[in-house]
Amino acid sequence: MPQYMDVHHGMKGLTADQLMEAHRADLAIESEESVHFEKAWADPESGTVFCLSEAPSAEAVQRVHERTGHRADEVHPVPLTV
Repeated sequence: MPQYMDVHHGMKGLTADQLMEAHRADLAIESEESVHFEKAWADPESGTVFCLSEAPSAEAVQRVHERTGHRADEVHPVPLTV
């Protein structure tokens, strides 16, 4: 299944607990869109959050994020990894 990296901006001051809460919200409904969120990273100083997922499409990733209240600003395919 294809991988995607999505990016969220404007989350300055995000705590580890808040990141975990948002990630858990995604995990709770991800199967409804055939998405699997693998990992999330955050830079609280810049307010940037990155999420890596496997999904059938970028739209499926975005639908999960929209339903959990934190729409991604960008969703990028990750066709190559090393």
